[in-house]
Amino acid sequence: MRRRNFAAVAAGLAAATLLTTGTGPAALAGPPASARIFRHFDFAQGQLPENIALAPDGTAYVTFAAARQVASIDRDGTVRVLATLAAPADGGIHTPALGFALTTGIVRQPDGTIYFLYASGDAATTGLYRLPRGGVPCRVAALPAAGLPNGLALDERTGTFYVTDSVLGTISAVQPGGRAVVWSSAPELAATGFLGVNGIKARDGAVWAGNHDRGTLLRIPVRHGEPGPVEVRASGLSSIDDFAFAGSDVIAALVGANRVVRVDTAGRSTTLLTAADGLQNPTAVAVRANTAYVTSAAYLTAADPNLIVATLPRR
Repeated sequence: MRRRNFAAVAAGLAAATLLTTGTGPAALAGPPASARIFRHFDFAQGQLPENIALAPDGTAYVTFAAARQVASIDRDGTVRVLATLAAPADGGIHTPALGFALTTGIVRQPDGTIYFLYASGDAATTGLYRLPRGGVPCRVAALPAAGLPNGLALDERTGTFYVTDSVLGTISAVQPGGRAVVWSSAPELAATGFLGVNGIKARDGAVWAGNHDRGTLLRIPVRHGEPGPVEVRASGLSSIDDFAFAGSDVIAALVGANRVVRVDTAGRSTTLLTAADGLQNPTAVAVRANTAYVTSAAYLTAADPNLIVATLPRR
């Protein structure tokens, strides 16, 4: 995978980092996380881990963005490619904002079924996909080819999937067996130059999302299935990508700033990991107990995409 394919990504990440740095509370000094690189990936093969989901046995499931793949990483570090999506006829150059086709958000259900997103700039293939255990992927909901489906979350209480579109500035909802409908297009979701709403989670009757360009962490109450007013829970989170909850705190990946931070309920952020810990443009976080799993896609560094395992410091 040639570096020039990611020129737009690098420029956008750099610009977004400059735009959001200093717009909110500075990251506080605090105890760092104890981290190690668990697995290195192959940049040349497009193994840029964009998103992650965990299984109870410790297996990690990731999307390899530029390879258009879904893969598993066993506890011994063995990588197994589970699915590879075909490139669009134009090679993906018309994928909005990025210029290459990529797999993005991922969710794993208890029965082993995996759902993931594919952004290709092609109306026939862009959408939400289902990958049964041991099966082949199929598209279950089409999404706009003019957008960039990016983050994926599942509300397990209702079975509703929520999908962020970082170019269109929307969150769509997909009911089981249904089509995608725009759930929210609030102005707080919009981009200011590169990418808007990005990572997403469903938790305790609300949808949480990060806005990459604005550096904000947002909470949207779900009221009888409809979105309530958008609440800004934190700002100054330069180039926030995806995130996970650790108790009442949020552990967020700041892809352009090359940091992982903890955000408390007051919106204050504490830096946990930096490039010194092996970060290479962190894209997503998954948390189990006091352990965080962080994917780095190396979009800017173009050097060492990896998976880091870190023990979170006690609060």
